[in-house]
Amino acid sequence: MRKKEFFERMQGLGIALTFDDVRLKTGYSEVMPKEVSLETRFSRNIHLKIPIVSAAMDTVTEYEMAIELAKLGGIGIIHRGLTPEEQARQVARVKFHLNGLIDRPICVNESQRIEEVLRLREEKGYTFHTFPVINGEGRLVGILTKNDFDFCDDKSRLVREIMSAQLVLGKPDTTLEQAYKIMIGEKKKVFPLVDESGSIIGMYIFSDVQRIILGSSSTYNVDSKGQLRVGAAVGVGDEAFERLERLVRKNIDIVVIDTAHGDSSNVIETTKRVKEKYPNLDVVAGNISEPESAERLIKAGADGIKIGQGPGSICTTRYISGTGCPQVTAVYNCSRVADVHDIPVCADGGLVYSGDIAIAIGAGAHSVMLGNMLAGTKETPRETIFHNGRYWKIYRGMGSLGALEEHAGSRERYRQEGVESSELVPEGIEGLVPYKGELRTVLTQYIGGLRSGMGYVGAHTIQELREKADFWRISRAGRDESHPHNILITREPPNYPGSVR
Repeated sequence: MRKKEFFERMQGLGIALTFDDVRLKTGYSEVMPKEVSLETRFSRNIHLKIPIVSAAMDTVTEYEMAIELAKLGGIGIIHRGLTPEEQARQVARVKFHLNGLIDRPICVNESQRIEEVLRLREEKGYTFHTFPVINGEGRLVGILTKNDFDFCDDKSRLVREIMSAQLVLGKPDTTLEQAYKIMIGEKKKVFPLVDESGSIIGMYIFSDVQRIILGSSSTYNVDSKGQLRVGAAVGVGDEAFERLERLVRKNIDIVVIDTAHGDSSNVIETTKRVKEKYPNLDVVAGNISEPESAERLIKAGADGIKIGQGPGSICTTRYISGTGCPQVTAVYNCSRVADVHDIPVCADGGLVYSGDIAIAIGAGAHSVMLGNMLAGTKETPRETIFHNGRYWKIYRGMGSLGALEEHAGSRERYRQEGVESSELVPEGIEGLVPYKGELRTVLTQYIGGLRSGMGYVGAHTIQELREKADFWRISRAGRDESHPHNILITREPPNYPGSVR
């Protein structure tokens, strides 16, 4: 039975399915796991090298997570529990972490003191040490580098006294490849671009250019300028545009209209307004779980759809409100509508094992948004806690009582603006998850499991997995059989948290 007939039969019986209810059918395969391509799309124009997006949660995605995930090929969505100013600063930290062409270099004035520049660097959270130096007329006169800072024994000295004034300059239209050749020939680690008046309009850094040219960043998800890709969550109405104004200035790649119920007049109207004001900015809207909802968001201009209402491990929406569709069925139904318009869908929530990623994509998703599966990694916000003999990190839903009390964005997300603290109705919980180590190590297991699933199905690409996948519905006994049984596990493997369900 092919996938379409399978889901139609389930729907005819009034049955909606989630990850524990199904398994992918295996088939004839000439595909080795290491040979598959994991490239896909998160939205109409934003491509991914792996189908992983980190959730816009205050215990999952801030700049550390976004940087590391983009280096591994995915994309992070900075949560909106931050102030608009701080969210924009976090986006800037991701964008400035790695640069091909820096089109808006942060400059200092030749008359400033070194201690002022160091204080600025600390206050703004800059991770770089290279600053173009301009004079009072705005013309480029030098460069400050890490060496200049390191060998300056008197921080009260003026910038002009220690800067490097021997510069090799480029024209505004200098390409990445041309810059690389010039920097190699001139042995320069910094290559500023200036206009006819001598004002700086861009800058190349050798280490970043070399990484891009030589392919050592082949796993990185970068934009056309060689900067890491990053997204950010916004709400609806004026709140969204207050954030967007700042985010667009920081070269945000994509914005996610992040609500618990995406099929609402506020979300639809905000989507339309964003696309009218920023037509070149991709917008992902959500969350939804019904195909008619997908149709309305796409007609409003959404470039991507986020699917999932209540499947998350920290979400109580379905029990509190009595609503929601089990995730695998929701993904299948919504993706069929989105495919007609060539709009990618992202499965958000409910995933526990790497096999769930393969199931979500097989059901129709182009990517998956992970919260719990990334929670507890080194790169997530919040401190590591030692409790009952092991290390843990805090993980909570953005609809939890703590998040609702702390963030206006959470109250707006769950339609409880202006509600007194004593009257808040949480749709999530907060707790602890085991510390998992570095994201790179954790994703190696998740991606390895996905590759394995694609090999069993015989799919070379993400799109082929979406097309070839077919399903078995399994019983409770089948689920139990799928897990290890009749054994005491003495060494927990890194890709099987057996006690989580």
